[in-house]
Amino acid sequence: MSHYEATVLWQRPPDLAFTDGRYSRAHLWRFDGGAEVPASASPQVVPLPFSAAENVDPEEAFVAALASCHMLFFLSIAAKRHFVVDRYSDRAEGVMEPNAEGRVAVTRVVLNPRVTYAGTAPDRATEEAMHHAAHDQCFLANSVRTTIETRLD
Repeated sequence: MSHYEATVLWQRPPDLAFTDGRYSRAHLWRFDGGAEVPASASPQVVPLPFSAAENVDPEEAFVAALASCHMLFFLSIAAKRHFVVDRYSDRAEGVMEPNAEGRVAVTRVVLNPRVTYAGTAPDRATEEAMHHAAHDQCFLANSVRTTIETRLD
């Protein structure tokens, strides 16, 4: 069993009323390795100036985490199959909308991986199979109800 933790820190400035709802949603994520990430509610959820557009929001982080997990498993699979990956990029997209129960959720994440190989590249069917295997092995994909699609061009 593995255990993970993150610290989320928000603090009210002493001169802020708070109960009027006019407070900043900017906060900090702190991770065990020492990384600190400025975070905020999404400006699509909480309007400016009460959110910080330049900070990472939970919805973006969710999409990035799913894409990152998929990529890490894909790279492992490619290495085991002796395909040398030079570059992997993914402009992942999440859709937030009411789910089947009528609750707002990130219902779908579309991964758009672009992989460049050194030497021999897999054929289309093999690459699709590698992405399918990466999806099946991704801990995060196995943890959520969100539909996750992979689009290869």
